[in-house]
Amino acid sequence: MASEPEGAEVIPITRARSSHAPVRREPGDAHPGRTHPAGSPRSGGVYGGHEAGGGGHRDGDGGHEAGHDALGVGAVPGGDDDPGIDADADAEAAKAEDAAEAEADEADRRLAELLAFLRRRINGEYEVDEFGFDPELTDKVLLELIRPLYRHWFRVETVGMGNVPDDSGALVVANHSGTIPLDGLMLQVALHDDHPGHRALRLLGADLVYRLPVLGHLSRKSGHTLACREDADRLLRKGEIVGVFPEGFKGVGKPFSERYRLQRFGRGGFVASAIRAGVPIVPCAIVGAEEIYPKVGDLRFLARALGLPYLPVTPLFPWLGPLGLVPLPSKWMIGFGEPIRTDEFDPADADDPMLVFNLTDQVREVIQHQLEELRLRRGHAFPPFF
Repeated sequence: MASEPEGAEVIPITRARSSHAPVRREPGDAHPGRTHPAGSPRSGGVYGGHEAGGGGHRDGDGGHEAGHDALGVGAVPGGDDDPGIDADADAEAAKAEDAAEAEADEADRRLAELLAFLRRRINGEYEVDEFGFDPELTDKVLLELIRPLYRHWFRVETVGMGNVPDDSGALVVANHSGTIPLDGLMLQVALHDDHPGHRALRLLGADLVYRLPVLGHLSRKSGHTLACREDADRLLRKGEIVGVFPEGFKGVGKPFSERYRLQRFGRGGFVASAIRAGVPIVPCAIVGAEEIYPKVGDLRFLARALGLPYLPVTPLFPWLGPLGLVPLPSKWMIGFGEPIRTDEFDPADADDPMLVFNLTDQVREVIQHQLEELRLRRGHAFPPFF
């Protein structure tokens, strides 16, 4: 080792370790036996590898910038300037505009129909048959008023609608219940709206209905008539769908404790009419009407004074006044059974009391069985609350 010149001050040299610049390590100092091949980032000087690496980062930055330029300056996929979002917004706006135009067209069409309807009514340009049935008034006004009850309040479902003929006569025989006879109205809507042939139901009503001024007039306008042999025979021979409730007031006015138990069917005059006309008898079961006005009592003296068959007491009427007349929203089902043929009998057999009685009893048993099946199928009368 060479010696320092005399009088020279020896100053120790230290290498400051930078946080950015690595210290050069001679081979064997820190990692004995470890060498770096030529061209590797660690060879060629203290900062050789990092300079190369820095260049790599700069190249990468350049790559990112190039990528932004390819998309367009400031464009971000999925951002507000994305053409795809603009196209979707235009499509939604076009759909909304089309929907608004369709609603406007529908409103114009309904207004035109209403004005045309009023003009025909004022000028008397409408048809009424021999029984007073006004099909246009029934469809456009009367049924429209009760359809909300059918669709949304009672939520009526129909079963076996295919058992009702499409274009020929038939006698629909149904159970009667509900204290207030709304079951006849719901049956009328069911056959008109849910049947493929949109059949008009011609109900045979009691004398009391046609003694009331307003109710009797509306009943005839909606196609119904008095329950008598002559009217029934004429309607059936014309190919109409005739409806009858053989229980009468005994069925519609029975107490809630006797619900879904059929009452006596009378002398079977409806069976005789079907035999004379040679049309099938379609047994029909209506489930749901028994719960709309649960009859728990009867004001007999007041009913007799008013000339009514009964004046019911329900859990809500007369205690809540007019609010007690609002029917409870029970779930309804209307089922049509397989037709019972009568064309195999001779028209003269309608005068055979034993034949008529046996066929009447058969129809009653079929309807009672239908009621039991439909009650099980429906479940609770008020499903939203149970």
